[in-house]
Amino acid sequence: MPLPRLTFLGAAGTVTGSKYLVETPSARFLIDCGLFQGPKEWRQRNWEPLPLAPDQLNFVLLTHAHLDHSGYLPRLAAGGFRGPVYSTAATIDLCGLLLPDSGHLQEEDALYANKRGFSKHRPALPLYTRLDAEQSLTLLKPVDYGTAFEPAAGVRVRWREAGHLLGSAFLELDLDLRDGVLRMVCSGDVGRRNLPLLRDPELPTRADLLLLESTYGGRVHPGHDSKEAQQLRLQELQDVIQSTVSHGGTVVIPSFAIGRTQQLLFDLRELENNRRIPQIPVYVDSPMATDATGIFRNHKELFDAESQALLLGGDSPLRCSRLTFTRDAEASKQLNSQVYPSIIIAASGMATGGRVLHHLKHKLPDPRHTVAFAGFQAEGTRGRALIEGAREIKIHGETIPVRARVVKLEGFSSHGDSRELLAWVGRLQTPPRNTYLVHGEPSARAALAQQIETELKWKVFQPSFCETIALGQSAAPAAAHSDSRPDERRARRPHGERRDRGGQRPRKPDRGRRR
Repeated sequence: MPLPRLTFLGAAGTVTGSKYLVETPSARFLIDCGLFQGPKEWRQRNWEPLPLAPDQLNFVLLTHAHLDHSGYLPRLAAGGFRGPVYSTAATIDLCGLLLPDSGHLQEEDALYANKRGFSKHRPALPLYTRLDAEQSLTLLKPVDYGTAFEPAAGVRVRWREAGHLLGSAFLELDLDLRDGVLRMVCSGDVGRRNLPLLRDPELPTRADLLLLESTYGGRVHPGHDSKEAQQLRLQELQDVIQSTVSHGGTVVIPSFAIGRTQQLLFDLRELENNRRIPQIPVYVDSPMATDATGIFRNHKELFDAESQALLLGGDSPLRCSRLTFTRDAEASKQLNSQVYPSIIIAASGMATGGRVLHHLKHKLPDPRHTVAFAGFQAEGTRGRALIEGAREIKIHGETIPVRARVVKLEGFSSHGDSRELLAWVGRLQTPPRNTYLVHGEPSARAALAQQIETELKWKVFQPSFCETIALGQSAAPAAAHSDSRPDERRARRPHGERRDRGGQRPRKPDRGRRR
């Protein structure tokens, strides 16, 4: 039996494009199927072929719905993949919004680029279309949290609560090898305790091989504990709103339509109910965020205890007093002609596309307004440039001066920081024999690696794009199906086979992908 192997096809040296190829004697499958975002050199990877044809893949395991984990599925399906994509039911519902919207935005952006002539590619083309995305949705199949599932012979998978997004999970995979069983844990994105609406992340108990995200590997969120962090988050949001309202301005919040928007609505309701902010109009200017809020309400069984208690008391955890959901484009445009204080929540969260760009064009030149980013801003995005102090920014080919106040709301991240990630992996009963840090920018990944090596005394690897490793060196003996192993089995195995396939992948131009 040939040794199974793992290839890092994304989220290796970057925080986007999560995509890991696992090859066993019985199956070839992907863990996550994410889209590259951010700098052009990474976006171009979306146009490059995978190291095997899509129709040679048997299935995909999806941790959650965010595009950096799911957004390549339409491209994969358009290339010939017809296997099942397994995920939780809530993830399927959210993908039903995210993927068609992504295809539509890419078509729109390509059309606009051709009309205005600001793309160097003639004609500019979308990576995939809305129809591609809708067809890919037929491949998604639901699985339940906590239930062992065998998608192929010798491959058993269990989805566990990750606390990052409605329906998000980390994966426990048991792979049958020639000399035993390998327990592989893929963290997906690890959430935080006491986030609005969401249940706290479960804890892993055993891993022979660990894939651990490192998005906030070099940072510590404000607050000594999750309760204090929650209060600091509310105070920061309160201060931004009160200050902007006192100047007669509008707070524009570029926000991810799924997850972050609902967290903001929860906190705005909390501040209003406690009379910490005035009852001003709140606009959710996003059809997708509107529909996503409905999906959250339809999956109340996944809410945390606090939100469940609100529902039992007849209160809606997602409803402000003067809340309006804006669907059509004309109503969206009218928001920019208003002169009274308000809050506008619009996608995209990193200002890479969507309706928020039109609000930024109108609000950034005016010092009365505030642009408040409520989440991670990847390198190369407009959001990162703005929070780093850019005095002008390009939107749709126009140079827009930045005179409005730009702030970063630190407390809204749904990613665990370095302290929280260390606590999460620290609950493992024995150290993993191999730990690979993924889904993080180089500085964050290196910082987390140093912390793990210093505090936990584990050897940590930082895989490169398209690196391949053999999995057999990490296998537990066949008899060791429990979570305990003799001391001699805890010894760390060699890193394993390394092979860089990067040179085999022809580069294709970035044809009008969102700028």
